[in-house]
Amino acid sequence: MNNVAGTSTPYEAGGPERRVLITSHGSASGAQEHQWHRPQPAPAAPRTINLGQTVGGGALRLTEVARLAHGRRGFCFTREMKPHDRSRLSFMIRYAVGHPERIVPHARRLARDGVLRLRNRDHVSYYRAVMRSDAARSGEGAVGSHTHESWLKVGQMQFDYLVSHGLKPGMRMLEIGCGNLRAGRLFIEHLDAGDYYGIDISPDILLAAQRTLTEAGLQHKLPHLTLVQDLKLEFLPAGYFDVVHAHSVFSHSPIEVIDECLAHIGRVIKRGGFFDFTFDRTEGAEHHVLREDFYYRTETLLALAGRHGLAGQFMKDWEDLSHPQSKLRISRLDELRYISIVLSDGRKLSWRRPTGAQGCRRNRGRQRTRRRRKAQPGRVA
Repeated sequence: MNNVAGTSTPYEAGGPERRVLITSHGSASGAQEHQWHRPQPAPAAPRTINLGQTVGGGALRLTEVARLAHGRRGFCFTREMKPHDRSRLSFMIRYAVGHPERIVPHARRLARDGVLRLRNRDHVSYYRAVMRSDAARSGEGAVGSHTHESWLKVGQMQFDYLVSHGLKPGMRMLEIGCGNLRAGRLFIEHLDAGDYYGIDISPDILLAAQRTLTEAGLQHKLPHLTLVQDLKLEFLPAGYFDVVHAHSVFSHSPIEVIDECLAHIGRVIKRGGFFDFTFDRTEGAEHHVLREDFYYRTETLLALAGRHGLAGQFMKDWEDLSHPQSKLRISRLDELRYISIVLSDGRKLSWRRPTGAQGCRRNRGRQRTRRRRKAQPGRVA
């Protein structure tokens, strides 16, 4: 294999190769695969990832990878993504015809939200008022579960997924938008005492979380439940959390709130940690419903993460579960220690960052090898 950082690639702009498979190693979740496709000219191309993003604090710059496209841009995606396009008028009409019983509740919700928007101009205040209204009727309904069975099922799904991806006692976890501990109660029981941190913008839902904690008898686990006004996370220590988790948070957040979170999340993640979040995905136009439910294209969120020095992975195995939202995993780019690139014709390129003592030993070994070769009798230097 060749060294990406020091080798000009045979890829030519406009050539036949249009797909690159990138496998990264050294992140918290192990090997990760992404596909990069050279975009075709289009008059209204969506926002895309900038592959020229600098890797913080390391010798590798993703401009080396971007040489494969001579400075062009692309985005990560997988064929396993299932389209969710609710922006089309045809979808809205079909949905209304198929679910006539939801028309009247939607009209009531529209009227309520209109009043709340007039009273609360910023999104946090507005959605805090929405949660107060919803929590007054049902704490479980406020987090999107219309039955207790659904509340239990979705919480168990989140817990099982993260445990299968390595969450274990001894780790510290931050749950953004912990709600009434639908999944949080399981995380609290699983982790060591004091290692669960839950934050939410709604004081009403945090009161419901305290009730859930009491009913589950988990007071001895000493979880941290904190009310926040934004997602700057300034009160939390740097490099502290192994896992950060946000379920059904960005699906209710405008892009500026997501941007704020991604701008600060890298600071609190421990080396080797990751941030998982779900979102409502669309393959069509990005849109919102009553400024409560927001639908984003995958490449928009990946590009946003890249702007803040973060790498994104679309979680294909989450798509196999019975949940309507999709999931991305975010990690710090400076965690990547090895990148292998497979071109569409089968040729391979790779890059490895020497780290710590191992990198020093490798370099010293190379120097000794060169000295031995020079010392061999009859060898021409």
